[in-house]
Amino acid sequence: MAKCLKTMAPVPFEGCFLKGILPVTAMRALEREKIDSLEKLCGYSEAEILQMHGFGRNSMSRLKIYMKNHQAYFSTHPEAD
Repeated sequence: MAKCLKTMAPVPFEGCFLKGILPVTAMRALEREKIDSLEKLCGYSEAEILQMHGFGRNSMSRLKIYMKNHQAYFSTHPEAD
């Protein structure tokens, strides 16, 4: 049964800049929003990222550590429509 489940598991993103940092569900959430670089990620607020389906507190804490190590920060103001 384990072999069967193994073949059904999704393949991790090959070019994702957060591969190995975030769980696959969180990486998918970022991919759905076309966030594929640290620069694009900095254009979002922490609250906006947490609202994405598949992104939780654990993923956010990992992401904050990664961003701090790379001297990157979330946007502090929501975008005006």
